[in-house]
Amino acid sequence: MSKRQLSGVVKEARQRLGMTQRDLAARIGVEASHIAYIENGHRRPSLTLVRRLADTLMLDRRELFFLSHPEAKDLVGSLGGRTPAKRTDDTWRLFASNRRALKRHRVTRAELRLLKQVSLLDHVSSPGHFLFILNSIRQAATTDL
Repeated sequence: MSKRQLSGVVKEARQRLGMTQRDLAARIGVEASHIAYIENGHRRPSLTLVRRLADTLMLDRRELFFLSHPEAKDLVGSLGGRTPAKRTDDTWRLFASNRRALKRHRVTRAELRLLKQVSLLDHVSSPGHFLFILNSIRQAATTDL
C-alpha cells in the first residue's frame, strides 16, 4: 500500500466534492495554478492555506498539516496517535453549511436531522465522515438481510 501524500488527498477530496481546481482556488483565495502545483506535488501550502484547504475540503486539519509538513511531526510528536478534539458543533457546522456537497450527495432534510443526532452521540472528527455515515445508512437501508 502506498503512503498517503498531500497531493493525492487534496485531489481526491476536491473531486469527491465535485469541485474543479478553479472552484477550489476561488473558495480559498488562490490561483488555480497554485492548486495544480499542490496536487502535482510541486508546492506545499502555507499554514494558513492548510487551514483553508482542510475546512473547504472537509478534511482533518491536523492530518493535512502533517501531510504538507511531515518534518513537523518530529517537533510536535504524535500526541499518542490521538487527534486533538474538535468541538462536535464545529464539525457539524462545517458539514451542514457546505450546500454544494449536500446538493451533490442529495442529502435530504430528514437525513440532515438524522446526522445531527449522530453528531450529538459522539465526536465526529471530520465533516467528511458524515458522508461516510450517511452512505453506510443508505446502503444498509437498501440491502436485503
